[in-house]
Amino acid sequence: MRLAFLALGFVSLAFGIAGGLARVSAIDVRLSAVALHGALMVSAFFGTVISLERAVALGRVWGYAAPLCAGLGGLYLIGGAPNDGFIALTLGSAMLVAMSVAIVARQRSVEMATLLAGALAWLVGNASVFFGLPFVPWWIAFFALTIAAERLELSRYRRRSAFARRAFIALAIGLLLTPLAPRLLGGVLVLLAAWLGAYDLARVTVRQSKLPRYAAVCLLAGYFWLGVGGTLLALTVAYDAALHAIFVGFVFSMVFGHAPIILPAVLGAAFPYRPILYLPLALLHVSLALRMWNTQLGAWGNAAAIALFVLTALALVILVDRRQGARAAPR
Repeated sequence: MRLAFLALGFVSLAFGIAGGLARVSAIDVRLSAVALHGALMVSAFFGTVISLERAVALGRVWGYAAPLCAGLGGLYLIGGAPNDGFIALTLGSAMLVAMSVAIVARQRSVEMATLLAGALAWLVGNASVFFGLPFVPWWIAFFALTIAAERLELSRYRRRSAFARRAFIALAIGLLLTPLAPRLLGGVLVLLAAWLGAYDLARVTVRQSKLPRYAAVCLLAGYFWLGVGGTLLALTVAYDAALHAIFVGFVFSMVFGHAPIILPAVLGAAFPYRPILYLPLALLHVSLALRMWNTQLGAWGNAAAIALFVLTALALVILVDRRQGARAAPR
């Protein structure tokens, strides 16, 4: 069942990437994918994946309604029914809010409250579409709050000063309020990038080896791009570059770093570390830097990096599965 939800999400990812490439290259893609490139990537794909992760954590069947609605919303968008698609996406985000409330009731903490704030930002962003209001800043807040909360949760055993915790709470509140003023949102994102760079566990694990170091490199590189995107937003320059610095450089770097940790928890499939994982990571960041000067080449490089990571991850999972099957076979 979880694989089916992931498959729904990856359909949106594929069409979202194709739609983005069609904006800068002469390729034949459904017009709906071109027009709704951002919604497919942000709300349909990531909404499905994040909701699925949260449903697994909650452990309640009703929670899976969130990834189902997000996945189906993506199919509606691709099929040229944007109203139905955004209705489904809004329902999915509302279910994510409900799940987050249930998790907060079970575990009262700053981390869980921040995850709830992220879910609320996604809901407001999806609902804003129907009222003709700006929605992209809310999607940015959704990612920033969700990722920051997960990093705080994963590194909760690291000792931090009272100032650091109060600063995090202030930044979380700022992220929930400033989507109404994108310049201020950019400033908060810069401060969040600085906070994560200073207090995240990645500063320690980057000095280790294998998977801990790889994940830390992904995270620290992502924080760099979050700072770049926030700076561009605050200065109100190069808006497209700002969005891709955040949604590609920051968000996908987090995906690359967390996939070996998240996938085993969600699917029960072992994801071993191999040095080849650095190849799509390097391609992602080099092509994103190139995108600042050559949009077309950079976009194709970003797409290639994501595709290469997916194929590499799939190959590593299959390799481990076959080895485990061989060991379990009777001799």
